Amino acid sequence: MNKIKSIVVASLGLTICLASCDSGNIRRTPGHIYAPDMTYSRAYDAYTSNPNFADSQTSRLPVAGAIARGHMYDHLVENDTNAYKTYTTDMRFTTDELGEGKRLFNIYCGICHGTNLDGQGPLFASGKFASMPANFKDAKYLHMPVGQMYAAAKYGKNMMGSYASQLDIKQRWMVIAYIKQVQSQNGGDAFIFGTSPAPAAAPATADTAKASKPMAMATPAMDKPADKMAAPAKAGAKKHSSMEADGSK
Repeated sequence: MNKIKSIVVASLGLTICLASCDSGNIRRTPGHIYAPDMTYSRAYDAYTSNPNFADSQTSRLPVAGAIARGHMYDHLVENDTNAYKTYTTDMRFTTDELGEGKRLFNIYCGICHGTNLDGQGPLFASGKFASMPANFKDAKYLHMPVGQMYAAAKYGKNMMGSYASQLDIKQRWMVIAYIKQVQSQNGGDAFIFGTSPAPAAAPATADTAKASKPMAMATPAMDKPADKMAAPAKAGAKKHSSMEADGSK
């Protein structure tokens, strides 16, 4: 009986194995796959024909207005002067980056505006230009919005051409940050483009002077000799001992 069962089981197993095998490289019973798209990719390879698009191209152009990762876009439009006045950046620069801003300024801007930012660049000082370039230490420019400076660097202004091809967005801001740093040292606005700007010292007022006066008067008390400062304590101890003596009586 056991022998017959073994033969039956073996026959069934052999039948199942033979039925699952391919016949002539044709899978007659492929069965079921839980996630067929994981086994058989539905994706199209790059540069291959694709019937899903009108141009039959698998590789697509970026969406209009897309910005590549690691790149920046300033969204400025030429001649939009209102936008220039309000445009700014949240970038902050290290000492080395400000030094790079100075180097770039001397290369591209110093020829006209001067390395001292006083408008006395070689081109003007030599008499080749009749009109003096901007003197960034002059009151007219000390408080100029950074957006206007940025627009001038990108699009040019008057006789000054555009420097958009020479300076990328970050470099333009480094140059402007350097200008603003120098202006802050010559009566301009407080410098805010450093990584750790130094806090501005608060101006002295009558209230602050009055508040500091008692501290100055109290200071000499700290210089009294130790024996004089201890005198009240000794007197108190003597009085306490005399009261104990009266109580014992």
